[in-house]
Amino acid sequence: MSIRTSSATKLLDAAEELFFTQGIHATPVDAVIERAGVSAATMYRGYASKEALLAATLARRHTEWLATWDAAIARQDSRDGRVLAVFDALDAFREHPVRAQWCAFLGSAAEYADAPAEVREAIDTDTDTLRRRLTASIAGDAMNATTRDRELADELLLVVSGDLAMRLRDPRHTTASARRIAATLLREHTAANPDA
Repeated sequence: MSIRTSSATKLLDAAEELFFTQGIHATPVDAVIERAGVSAATMYRGYASKEALLAATLARRHTEWLATWDAAIARQDSRDGRVLAVFDALDAFREHPVRAQWCAFLGSAAEYADAPAEVREAIDTDTDTLRRRLTASIAGDAMNATTRDRELADELLLVVSGDLAMRLRDPRHTTASARRIAATLLREHTAANPDA
């Protein structure tokens, strides 16, 4: 049996709000069901478990994040601008009150020492997508990326992850420092690879 789109949306909205502001383990599935205003039977028709609901919430968030990032990239006309657009996207994504807390993927990874398969897959998908897209922005095409391009993408992934984590330490944190670090890494990469 499937679940109605409207019921799925209510559940995903409630799960996003509660899981990523109150904590996943601290939020019983009954609280999500109550916030969504649906029955337990409806929830379990759509999602076999709390972890399946979390994975679906992460998948939706991933899709929304990529759309935000794509829009930021589309406004750029240089390689460095396209790479640094990840920070424009982070700034834009923060405008939603629930998203302002911090990274749902880092939060989910932090809450599970050994994440269930569907949650691990959602986290890995986000990490792999970030790495692949950063690599493609650096190299122009991920298939043509050099070893150094991939290393730079990993360095930038670390900067992005650190920026996201800083939001927990300081709600006033902005992407300005991370953007400067990333721009420095890009300049060093360009100086070492003038033909890139």
